[in-house]
Amino acid sequence: MKAALLVESLTGHTWRAAEMIAANVQQEGWQITGLSPMRKPDHAAIQSADVVMIGTWVHGAFVIGQAPWGIGAINSLPSIGGKKAVTFCTFALNPGRTLAAMDRAVARLGADVIGGMALHRGKLAAHADEFAARLVGALAAA
Repeated sequence: MKAALLVESLTGHTWRAAEMIAANVQQEGWQITGLSPMRKPDHAAIQSADVVMIGTWVHGAFVIGQAPWGIGAINSLPSIGGKKAVTFCTFALNPGRTLAAMDRAVARLGADVIGGMALHRGKLAAHADEFAARLVGALAAA
């Protein structure tokens, strides 16, 4: 399986999560075609990937108004019709409805969104492991 990762990161947590996820799926025999900032997507990596992973961080006022910071960048991505896609976000307190908003935006790009996960920034390693395991398991069962 080949995967491309597109990431919107401010403090580095989301980027580190993407690197951990990439390393975890590579251990399962996957090939990473690219890891790039969402605002400068690697079009060749997306084209050659079977799965596109899209990640951003959550912004909001403590426990209200949470939203994906990268929603504008997601909406500006090229069509990824015919690709499977998964979303992930990093958060400090509460992800709110961030994943649902991301899933809708990615689906509008034509992708088959197969799920997503919110990763607590204080538990990145464990959550990245879980995310990768779920993804590999879901696609192996399909």
